[in-house]
Amino acid sequence: MIESEEVAWDADGIPVRGTLTRPAGEGPHPGVVLVAGSGPTDRDWCSPLIPGTTCSGRLLADALAREGFMTLRYDKRPSGPHAAENAARLAGRISMQGHLDELAGAVETLLADEAMDAPRLYALTNSEGAIHALNYQLAAQSPGGWRFAGLVLTGVPGRSIGQVARSQILAQVRDLPNGETLMRHYDAAIAAFDAGEPIHVDPVLPEGMRMMLGGLAAPVNLPFARELWSANPAALLARVKEPVLVVIGKKDIQVDWQVDGGALESAVGGAGNVEFAYPVDADHVLKHEDRPRDDLDGPSAVASYNSEGRVLDPGALTVITSWLGDHARRDVPVDTSGRGA
Repeated sequence: MIESEEVAWDADGIPVRGTLTRPAGEGPHPGVVLVAGSGPTDRDWCSPLIPGTTCSGRLLADALAREGFMTLRYDKRPSGPHAAENAARLAGRISMQGHLDELAGAVETLLADEAMDAPRLYALTNSEGAIHALNYQLAAQSPGGWRFAGLVLTGVPGRSIGQVARSQILAQVRDLPNGETLMRHYDAAIAAFDAGEPIHVDPVLPEGMRMMLGGLAAPVNLPFARELWSANPAALLARVKEPVLVVIGKKDIQVDWQVDGGALESAVGGAGNVEFAYPVDADHVLKHEDRPRDDLDGPSAVASYNSEGRVLDPGALTVITSWLGDHARRDVPVDTSGRGA
């Protein structure tokens, strides 16, 4: 019988809370740490900005438990039910290092469980979560670090977050009569942000663009916003030596399987440790999407991510569970921890 329990650990004086799930049997079991995407996305990969509770993180954790994996998924400190109480304590302190500390605590918590088979520990990420897992993997290459045996990166951009954001904005306004004017205002604001200058948010911009630009420059979100804006997952991926599976659905409207997948493939240059999969009917959060790609507009597609009745895409789920299962079954060296590497 699958069992779950609430766990917590500390990151810079603030509790990080998560759910640890154990499969049936005594173990030892391979394990997976799930790392959520951007903004207020919580441990289940739900977001208060997107309606619905049928969220991919929880569905993936359940599917992996049925395959014999322990899993740990967690709320980033600015997400989940404790987001509001943490907000004041985190103002101006959110950073890449903070995300790294949260993930390191998750790794330590899962490894501390007696049922966990430490050499068979993997990461499964979505979107921005790939950046934090890649940063963790590279930081852990120093002596004393504990590396993942492999990583599954889903919905991962192959360009900087700033470039991806611009392409998303352009897709939303390009057909408007004043689309070119809006993009000029947007580009001017981003140029000021890149230069460390105050952003002038022109009132002619749509509300969504104004909110996004205002959020970028808000002191509460710095320094993380600047660190994230320039982060390049392709460059990070090229430095990882362990096995990696990259999964980008062809119905993903937030990253592009050809543009971003192509950039990632170019970055690794045919390295044998990285595999790529592009499920035909998977969207950004790995849900099955029947509609043609050309019929998916950004706002409505995102709003339906967690709608009642939506399920994980069978093709995406199969490639993920098969890859993890194959690697977990392989013989491993006596010590793959990276300690003393």
